Amino acid sequence: MNQYPGVIGRKLGMTQIFAEDGSVVPCTVVEASAIVVGKRTQEKDGYDALIVGTGDRKDKHTSKSVAGQFKKANVPGRRTLREFRCSAEYAAGIEVGAELKVDQIFEEGQFVDVQGVSRGFGFQGVVKRYHFAGNIQTHGTHEYRRHGGSIGTRMTPGRVKLGMKMPGHHGDATTSVLNQKVAKVIADQNLVLIRGGIPGSRGGLVVVRGAIKKKNGGKKKA
Repeated sequence: MNQYPGVIGRKLGMTQIFAEDGSVVPCTVVEASAIVVGKRTQEKDGYDALIVGTGDRKDKHTSKSVAGQFKKANVPGRRTLREFRCSAEYAAGIEVGAELKVDQIFEEGQFVDVQGVSRGFGFQGVVKRYHFAGNIQTHGTHEYRRHGGSIGTRMTPGRVKLGMKMPGHHGDATTSVLNQKVAKVIADQNLVLIRGGIPGSRGGLVVVRGAIKKKNGGKKKA
């Protein structure tokens, strides 16, 4: 389980920066402004974690029970909440209500894992959804150019097998990209520039954490 420090961010879009050798590096800009609104402890909950929130939450959209939790913690209401598993020592070093600074969590050259909801494409055929080649384009092919072909047998087993790749809803799924490098950290604006593309549409929420499959993936191991 990933226990490296992380934040909730908003994908602002893509840009490019120039490396020292003059090469162009494509980057995704993530605005990571989040505060700690609560904690989980081993004694009470059976595990240690930080509850991180981002985005303003209107009072009229907040139930009394949830508003009471924010009031008890003495923090403003947050629209989106996520839990970040960590060690008891790391959780003890961060106070409830504190803002997570990107320069305290990430550094240039660090590898991170990014999780977000991919863009939705609605109902799509097998060519776009699974990159099928389609049928041949010659010898009188008619109305079958982008069809999927056979989907099973006849008498035995007499049904379509589970997991058959067929047309359907495409995208809009929780997706993770691993081992993306941090190209730049702009602390005064709470911006993290991540090399390459990450899941989600412009303005979508993403979770950025130290890479779990890289040695020393986190700037500070939680």
